[in-house]
Amino acid sequence: MSPEHSSGRLRLGVNVDHVATIRNARGGRHPDPLRAALLAAAAGADGITAHLREDRRHISDDDIARLAAGIPLPLNFEMAATEEMIALALRIRPNACCLVPEKRTELTTEGGLDVAAMQPTLAPQVARLRAAGIRVSLFVDPEEGQLAAARAIGADICELHTGAYCEAEGDRRQQELLRLVGAAQQGAAVGLEMHAGHGLDFATVGAVAAIPQLVELNIGHFLVGEAVFTGLEAAIGKMRALMDAARAEATAKEGRQ
Repeated sequence: MSPEHSSGRLRLGVNVDHVATIRNARGGRHPDPLRAALLAAAAGADGITAHLREDRRHISDDDIARLAAGIPLPLNFEMAATEEMIALALRIRPNACCLVPEKRTELTTEGGLDVAAMQPTLAPQVARLRAAGIRVSLFVDPEEGQLAAARAIGADICELHTGAYCEAEGDRRQQELLRLVGAAQQGAAVGLEMHAGHGLDFATVGAVAAIPQLVELNIGHFLVGEAVFTGLEAAIGKMRALMDAARAEATAKEGRQ
């Protein structure tokens, strides 16, 4: 998929990690992340994201293999920048790999990769993945230095960490939104395809979806949690509608200026 801007449809990537979390709480095969991915596709998702962690706390190796073989959408394989995960990605050949920081003690990803500090390590890994025809995304905080470093080592995509924006309140949330806006502009200006995700829900997605340089949002935990109450297809359908409405309103506003 090539870079798009505000004239294109904002893509929704659905992360199915926490379907596996529920399954693993009891063992067995239910609920199945592959079934959730197929429902997501029917509900309007444009891609599926799954994070295979070092400790296999939710998604398993078998899940990744079945998702790669069984979904009609691009697979975004989220992973740590380790030799084990690079080798697995090279075997499975997903549409994209999103490299993320990973610590065993964290409940969820706590921040972006420090690409600027890790360039000597990341550059050859990015090159190996791209040589295999895999698009490479780096999960980063909305900081100019990280975007410049990502571009320098040949990444195709940067996914902006939206966690600080989602967790902030009042004036602080607006400040975090402005950081995201600026980073999206900077990244697009140097040729990166810009994505965003982490912590987005019905209340926070609109302002992020309105950022014209963003091409894709990746959302998972909230959708799986909301599915408990409304069903997965309904939760995804509502998120899709909110994203589309926010992007359409922003595009119309830009046209009037």
